[in-house]
Amino acid sequence: MDCTEDLTLATYLAEWLRLKEKTLKPTTFARYRDHMHADLIPSFGRLLLTDLRARHITAWSEAELARGRGRTAVYRIGATFSSALGHAVRTRVIAVNPCRYVLLPRPVAPERICRNPTQAAAFLRHNHAHYGDQMADLFELLLATGMRRGESLGLRWSDVHLAERMLLVGWSLTAVNNSHLYLGHLQTKASRNWVSLAPRVVAALERHAALARAGQPKGTPLEGLVFCRPDGSPLRPQGVLVELRRRTAELGLPRIRCGTIRLVSAALFEMHDEWIALPRQHLPEGDMGDICRKLSFGSSRYPTCRNATSS
Repeated sequence: MDCTEDLTLATYLAEWLRLKEKTLKPTTFARYRDHMHADLIPSFGRLLLTDLRARHITAWSEAELARGRGRTAVYRIGATFSSALGHAVRTRVIAVNPCRYVLLPRPVAPERICRNPTQAAAFLRHNHAHYGDQMADLFELLLATGMRRGESLGLRWSDVHLAERMLLVGWSLTAVNNSHLYLGHLQTKASRNWVSLAPRVVAALERHAALARAGQPKGTPLEGLVFCRPDGSPLRPQGVLVELRRRTAELGLPRIRCGTIRLVSAALFEMHDEWIALPRQHLPEGDMGDICRKLSFGSSRYPTCRNATSS
């Protein structure tokens, strides 16, 4: 985009957003679009791009915080603004990014509450004993592989190879604005991984496959999503979270997010790799010892967790 004296921020931000739509994931683009139309364009749109100064951004941030806006929300909107202005610097539309030194510090994430191996094993036993449904098999897969919720909901039967005890993580299901479902390829090569499966996960998937084959002619190959509704349509990611929390509450266990399951999986892999076997590229980022310390458990503290998780 060429810089002209009458180029307003409204025009520039709308054009930047149009360009980003081609490269961003739908969920990320939806968030950027909301930031633009609900906050940035109404607040800064009339300003000329060349007239924008750091004091404008500081005044906006302070006003948003003063009216009760959360620091995380203000930070995320500012980060989107900074990304857009950074593009303007790289393309020589402006010389300096006014957001560079006035963006709010990244909020410190609250410490995650995780389950120890004994709690994880109790949760799996509860699911299979009281439900025995596809959610039980889904939670087994999440815990034993470290897959993300979207990756597991986007898993297709054509990517599951039970005889080889392997599956390919190549798709992800996301909910845009918590409404429209989008199934797409994972964007980076590092995200697309082969994952080896423990015997109990193979058993869970075989059990699930038998249910999926019910009513089909013998020898018919399985197609479509592994975890889905009876008509083959995708499960809603929010529904998985609701079930996770409901079944967690039934046992009186700490309430966790789906993403936190990956931390439990990482620590179990480090201590009991005969139970969970997956490539390290698929584990959560960070030093494994640090993860184990944050989870506050170790093999010496839970000497029976190997038996608990394999039973």
